[in-house]
Amino acid sequence: MNSAYLYAAARTPFGRFNGALADVRPDDLAAVALRGVLAKAPGLDPAEIGEVVWGNANGAGEDNRNVGRMAVLLAGLPVSVPATTVNRLCGSSLDAAMIASRLIETGDAEVAVAGGVESMTRAPWVLPKPSRGFPAGDVTAVSTTLGWRLVNERMPKEWTVSLGEANEQLAEALRVPRDRQDAFAAESHRRAARAWSEGFYDDLVVPVPGVELARDEGIRDGSTPEKLAGLKPVFREDGTITAGNASPLNDGASALLFGTEAFGDRANLAPLARVAGRGSFAVEPQRFGIAPVEAAERALARAGIGWGDVAAVELNEAFAVQSLACVDAWKVDPEIVNAKGGAIAIGHPLGASGGRVLGTLAHRLCESGGRWGVAAICIGVGQGLAVVIENVRGAA
Repeated sequence: MNSAYLYAAARTPFGRFNGALADVRPDDLAAVALRGVLAKAPGLDPAEIGEVVWGNANGAGEDNRNVGRMAVLLAGLPVSVPATTVNRLCGSSLDAAMIASRLIETGDAEVAVAGGVESMTRAPWVLPKPSRGFPAGDVTAVSTTLGWRLVNERMPKEWTVSLGEANEQLAEALRVPRDRQDAFAAESHRRAARAWSEGFYDDLVVPVPGVELARDEGIRDGSTPEKLAGLKPVFREDGTITAGNASPLNDGASALLFGTEAFGDRANLAPLARVAGRGSFAVEPQRFGIAPVEAAERALARAGIGWGDVAAVELNEAFAVQSLACVDAWKVDPEIVNAKGGAIAIGHPLGASGGRVLGTLAHRLCESGGRWGVAAICIGVGQGLAVVIENVRGAA
């Protein structure tokens, strides 16, 4: 078995819903991220890429017809480069990275690119197709931006509650109060703003041509727990979840370059990290927020290490409450979790977030010199994914 190495990571800035990236098609966003990561490997002949694995959660609009393949063609890669699109909802691009790393390990590819894209702004409304022409009744257009739609009537009602209601249930069950959630969210904004001002993201984020967006659009530098406390709950009148302590709707793309050690030697490219362990887990759909807990435990076990060895954690912040639930369960120092900000501030364009957290994690380890890191993400309909990587470069 080969070792799978992560050689480069790139992403677009993440735009707000109806924001700076609203006019950019998702397949074009994907092509930007793909070109961005390949630009970091000038010694790579793109024809050597054995597979492109791309994540996308919706696929109902301009991202249809295998958006990974569309990205390859729009990025100007040779037509001989194959590509596939995977859908594990919020975990799609982390799933893509796991698949790409397995391709390297098994020898099915020497070079593979993983990534993901989502334009939640441009996600279309859809109509259910009638079983016969000219139905007598009315039909309703359904938004494909986020969450359940066109639900199968055989699904138990408790499984199909909204993502927000599911996390209200989690807050209630685990007794995570509103003030903890607001404090966590404010810290996410503070850390993200500081990381941008200190230049951490300068080497990770590539500009989108024709768009004036220098950094992630949703970061609120002046966010405080006191300001967030003034927001009204969204899902329950007496609830704890607000627009301020949950991730927003976003547009963006991310990409990761994987390869063998021999590829790196040939391309004169030093790896960022080695993929050391992968884990997945599933729970009841309404409990999806805590699925990363066991996924990370499995990834750590496969890497042969424990939480005491971990120097950095990147956990996608779908909601503050589920993030706190995971951190509490892992019993890790909160200071090592999302030290450069998280999705509450940076944004959560569904199919792109897994690539973002893994790329950020690798760069954090290189910056600090820490050896081991965990990237994890919760996924709607009750799943979680996690990847453990080992820093093989040392401190920058």
